[in-house]
Amino acid sequence: MRNTDDEVPAADPALQDIPAGRARRRALIVGTGRDRGALAAARSLRQAGWFVGVGTPDSGGMLGASRACDAHHLVPRPRHNGSAFIEGVREAVEAGTYDVVFGGGDDWMAALAEYRAEIPTLVAHPDAGVVEAALDKVRLSQYAAKVGLAAPSTELATDQSVRDWRGPVVVKCREHWSPGQTRPHRIEAKLFPDIAAALPQIKRIRQAGAQPVLQQVIRGGLGALIGVFHEGRLSGRTQQVSTRLWPTPNGASARAETIPVDEELARKVEALLSELGWHGLVELQFLTGDDGVPYLIDLNGRFFGSMALANAARPGLTDMWGRLLLGESVASLDDARPGVRYVWLAGDLRRASVERRGGLVADVVNTLAWSRRAQHSIWDPRDVGPTLNLAMGRFARGK
Repeated sequence: MRNTDDEVPAADPALQDIPAGRARRRALIVGTGRDRGALAAARSLRQAGWFVGVGTPDSGGMLGASRACDAHHLVPRPRHNGSAFIEGVREAVEAGTYDVVFGGGDDWMAALAEYRAEIPTLVAHPDAGVVEAALDKVRLSQYAAKVGLAAPSTELATDQSVRDWRGPVVVKCREHWSPGQTRPHRIEAKLFPDIAAALPQIKRIRQAGAQPVLQQVIRGGLGALIGVFHEGRLSGRTQQVSTRLWPTPNGASARAETIPVDEELARKVEALLSELGWHGLVELQFLTGDDGVPYLIDLNGRFFGSMALANAARPGLTDMWGRLLLGESVASLDDARPGVRYVWLAGDLRRASVERRGGLVADVVNTLAWSRRAQHSIWDPRDVGPTLNLAMGRFARGK
């Protein structure tokens, strides 16, 4: 541990607005050391005056290298019967006397919800049944239809559905985690031109002990609506559109920008979250085609890849989430500022090397120019540790 004081250190410029001597709220984030969303959340919590501990299955990675990390604990991945994970979380909570624990990824979030009764502090996420429904691609599409939200047709990859499928298809895991899981990593969604090309991926998912689903292909731009859901309302609403993706053409946001909130979409999202019984932070991802209809493709109830954009455009989301969990009275947050830019520079440069829009040099120059006026996912001149850790890791792997 680098800092175990219970009072805010007045000399830290990142915390200069926090009254000296005030007891610090204490948050534990469990996940992988390479999680960009968790890094952004840790920085945001630290800025708001929280003591932030991280629990990872390794040395802490770039997350542990951040100035936002006050303490690091070893927490195994939630695999097999969960006993090692539970013990790791319990030891971390007891060592750091944390008030609340957050999961940095779908599997970490779902495991915290599942094993809530065995964890000696507040778990940030909803009950296990709610989390399971939100992560289940088939059930999520059913909930969306119930409240009038468009969603791609999604069905289990049974022998019959595979025989009947026509045209291109997206193959996904029905869920990214379940109790007793043994596979080490999540299997990402993949787009295929037809069902024949998708058969090896379907077989791979089944062999990993997961359930494959077939999903209708929606051609459109990626966007998201973000906020903290509490008592039927979405607070701190942040809507964004992504203009570059990595991996291309169906990956995560390499570039994004905030836009004004679509009130009709927000109304339907609030109805969906109410039906689910959700509370806390949420990012809902949509694909919007030429018809202008946003199709719901994912619900992220934990820290997400472009979290740094939400922090820049609407500061305080994670702090609000944590304080609500602690039972504090928290004022509703205004909507995010439109026009705030975001870049995942490493991802955008890798995209440029493949897409080469206007040629390789032109695309790289455009990428660098965009990044100069954007919020970065990792780079922060006040907190260079994560960037250095990432660079040294890549150098070591290349040797």
